[in-house]
Amino acid sequence: MSSPQVTVETHQNEFLPADGRTVDAVITVTQTGATPPAGTATGSAAAYPGGSAAAYPGGSAAAAPRGSAAEIIMIDISASMSGAKLRAAKQAAVAAIDIIPDGVAFAIVAGDTSAWPVYPGKKHLATSSPANRAEARSAVQALKTRGGTAIGTWLTLAAEMFRRHGATINHGILLTDGANGEAEQTFDKALDRCAGLFVCDSRGIGDGWVARDLIKIAEQLLGTASGITDPNALAAEFVAMTQAAMGKTRADVMLRVWTPTGSTIRFVKQVHPEIIDLTGRRTDTGKRVGEYPIGAWGAESRDYHLKIDLEPNPVGEEVLAARVSVVHGEDVLGQSLVRAVWTDDLNSTTSINRQVAHYTNETELAEAILEGTQAQKVGDVERATLKLGRAVQLAAESGREDTAKLLAKVVDVVDERTGTVRLRKVAASIDAEMAAVASRKTQQVRPRQSD
Repeated sequence: MSSPQVTVETHQNEFLPADGRTVDAVITVTQTGATPPAGTATGSAAAYPGGSAAAYPGGSAAAAPRGSAAEIIMIDISASMSGAKLRAAKQAAVAAIDIIPDGVAFAIVAGDTSAWPVYPGKKHLATSSPANRAEARSAVQALKTRGGTAIGTWLTLAAEMFRRHGATINHGILLTDGANGEAEQTFDKALDRCAGLFVCDSRGIGDGWVARDLIKIAEQLLGTASGITDPNALAAEFVAMTQAAMGKTRADVMLRVWTPTGSTIRFVKQVHPEIIDLTGRRTDTGKRVGEYPIGAWGAESRDYHLKIDLEPNPVGEEVLAARVSVVHGEDVLGQSLVRAVWTDDLNSTTSINRQVAHYTNETELAEAILEGTQAQKVGDVERATLKLGRAVQLAAESGREDTAKLLAKVVDVVDERTGTVRLRKVAASIDAEMAAVASRKTQQVRPRQSD
């Protein structure tokens, strides 16, 4: 395996007016040269037609001993999953099982209002091999629907199994078709028990899942959230998530942030590829130093938005507003600086950095959609109209045609330029959920030469 390299870059306008306090910066972290071990499937998920991975280029699981990696697939088998959704879930799980390399630990968990290990059983993980994958496929095919939905219970069982096995890189896939039936406090406690132990990608299938549930999982477990309306697309989605997990080479990476005396960190957010608020996940590790978890890494690039308030300084003064490091255990993998310079030059202080402006809009768009759809659910027409109107306006300004199309299914757009909308009297609830999860996926902006 080649040694992965990490670069850390700061994008900001460092100039503040005489009374300025707030510094915004986007930190781009890129890991390159992270080559997954031989045997990890590398075929295109988009090319996967469903069914057996034997017909999938690059999809067979060749020998690749990786005792430090573990995968658990959690499948909703509540009564509402019967029919096409359960068939699609089985096919998707089989597709994922087929590309888990030899030597990687894995298990299948089924869940309704309870949870139990379908394979290999007794809360253990199996080691991937041709024989074990065949047994797992048979166990998945035998699944039948029953009961309700208690997502926190499924996650708690997965956490117990990961903890027992003790792998370095732990990844979960969670599939559900319905709203979580647990009390919010129960769900939150389950997520707290899982945080830091494994990364989890959550997916909703059909038209009964709730965006807020999936987003909570993504926020706490540093994964992704998405909805799949077409059951036929689920297998390719599972393959893509498994491939990405098998490509990770480092776990438990942290973003370490030092700030000067008198400063306040207002927030730290991952803003690409998916919006995740890390602010509340801070652990103080030294004087004016805190660390934020950024999960497992392969060859990839992510962006983080920092907003910091400083004590004002005289014109001409320059200070170090933050030192941002990427750390893995005791190793500092990369570092970048955030500056603040006070000036009376109006042109300098009114310029907005391209990356900061882009991600500020993207974050506001995601928040407006989630708040608007939640208000719509509880019958708060005024707030729903206000927030969804703002979302339509932001989607138009930022060229997010994909999000604009989803919003057009939820509201009647009178004027996108001003954000004037009318709530639809009849709108499929799934359209609102799809808009909420889709808006959290962002497009990365690279600096121009002029920047």
